[in-house]
Amino acid sequence: MVRIITTVDGARHDDDVEARLLLVHYLRDQLGRTGTPIGCDTSNCGACTVLIDGYSAKSCTVLAVQVDGREVTTVQGLADGDLHPVQKAFHEEHGLQCGFCTPGMIIAAIDLLSDNPDPSDGEVRRGMEGNLCRCTGYHNIVKAVRAASADLRATAQGPAPVEPAPEHAVVRA
Repeated sequence: MVRIITTVDGARHDDDVEARLLLVHYLRDQLGRTGTPIGCDTSNCGACTVLIDGYSAKSCTVLAVQVDGREVTTVQGLADGDLHPVQKAFHEEHGLQCGFCTPGMIIAAIDLLSDNPDPSDGEVRRGMEGNLCRCTGYHNIVKAVRAASADLRATAQGPAPVEPAPEHAVVRA
């Protein structure tokens, strides 16, 4: 057994794990973070994608010992009462059907948008290539990522500044 200390979804965990334990199994079986699905176990589908220190990684290709001293964010760790803008966009733009791939798609989209805050449709498609959906034609997934992009950019800019009234303007009570 190997002792690891990691932060998952904002909570510190100090655990003994087998050296060969995959991160996806650590998250699900030891920590109960079942929002990260086990898809193909071969790194083909991307359903198990999580953020490790802010970068997306397929958790079926990472050993739990590799996250020692690192921060992991699962789809469950994104929302703090309100949906994350990417989660909200997937809901509003119908970027899912069965929902199995959705956690990985959302995480991959967050990583994409951190690198490219205003991607074109083609850039979204290329950025999401490692995540497969067996139900959709990806059209609504692309729409969802673009909608989240616009929302995140608008939020980062803050509200539009209010122009002061001209000095000669009539103020009514």
